[in-house]
Amino acid sequence: MANTVIGSSIVIDGEISGDEDLVIQGTVKGKISLKESLYVEGSGVVEADIETQNVEIAGRVTGNIAASDKVELKTDCRVVGDIRAPRILIADGASFKGNVDMDIPKER
Repeated sequence: MANTVIGSSIVIDGEISGDEDLVIQGTVKGKISLKESLYVEGSGVVEADIETQNVEIAGRVTGNIAASDKVELKTDCRVVGDIRAPRILIADGASFKGNVDMDIPKER
């Protein structure tokens, strides 16, 4: 299945929602709500609250992140905001400022 890619020269100001994976190489401001996975590549800049299943960040994110499965902060990423997820991976060299909440109630 092909991912949706927001290219490096694209700027989106608003709300993004959907059921498929999203790759951000450009700039997104607003709110991101996905059923699947979000990938913020090294060139990606996100100024938005994020709600999704999985988040993988190599670029810059400012905003709160809520993931139902996993958040992964790659080397050289910069994240400012609170993270709520049952699994959180922070690579050596990642920059993170905010709070972490891993106490997620299990879905019935």
